[in-house]
Amino acid sequence: MGLALSDSFEVTDPRFGALAFSNVHLEKLYSGCRWAEGPAWFAAGRYLVWSDIPNDRIMRWDETDGSVSTFRQPALNSNGHTVDRQGRLVSCEHRGRCISRTEHDGRRVVLVERFEGRRLNSPNDLAVKSDGSIWFTDPTYGIDSDYEGDAAASEIGASHVYRFDPDSGALSIVADSFVQPNGLAFSPDESLLYIVDTGISHVKDGPHHVRRFQLNADGQSLRGGEVFATCPVGLYDGFRPDVHGNLWLSAGDGVHCHAPDGTLLGKIRVPEVVANVCFGGPKLNRLFICGTTSLYAVYLNTRGAGWP
Repeated sequence: MGLALSDSFEVTDPRFGALAFSNVHLEKLYSGCRWAEGPAWFAAGRYLVWSDIPNDRIMRWDETDGSVSTFRQPALNSNGHTVDRQGRLVSCEHRGRCISRTEHDGRRVVLVERFEGRRLNSPNDLAVKSDGSIWFTDPTYGIDSDYEGDAAASEIGASHVYRFDPDSGALSIVADSFVQPNGLAFSPDESLLYIVDTGISHVKDGPHHVRRFQLNADGQSLRGGEVFATCPVGLYDGFRPDVHGNLWLSAGDGVHCHAPDGTLLGKIRVPEVVANVCFGGPKLNRLFICGTTSLYAVYLNTRGAGWP
């Protein structure tokens, strides 16, 4: 039996012991946000950006000296972010009601903002597939009030999951059976797509789980959609897979780690509600955690899978 893990971790399955270190603790890197979300790691610059949605800003943490600065403000109440295969920031904007991209010269370009002529609700989270397509969720959180966007009625009348092809400009619905689709991520081999539904925020006894879909042979559509795991504390939100296919899911009491078979392996204890995570650092073995008012990080004995 190995050494016991530090009090930053909670073990529920022995397999979790191989994914964490006994002498590692959760670190707080910054505090002062209202609702921290959407971390994305830029390897070339050794920095992380994340959203502070109600404060309408994108923050930047520099790994080289630990400094924090404002990357962009106003930021159109941006939520989820990722980095595409060309190293550009791709963002979900609540107030912009769109998916935007920040070019290498700093220009903001709107990629998609309407489906069949109707404005999107408020894109929430996204993932870039290896073919360059952008898959994103579109719940109503950014138009439900003026706190995280601009209050407005949904023009689409429902909350869907979409696939966008930046080359052709084609936008298609890939999943339409969600109440409030939220975080999403592909498995390491891109054969699976996991999507969170936080519909309990709008419907009594509604969903608070993550579902698992299989990609069809065309790589552009989905089948299945069974419940993979249900959140026992608060809501699952953003998450990332590691190279072994484990999911590191944000939750009300920290970060929950689920094995590919669905088993809860353990938790990273965080003293605030967690909204999103991403892997970063030179070896992609540091998990960055957005916890309500603060940015946290912890080193793990695993690495992030795919694109950050």
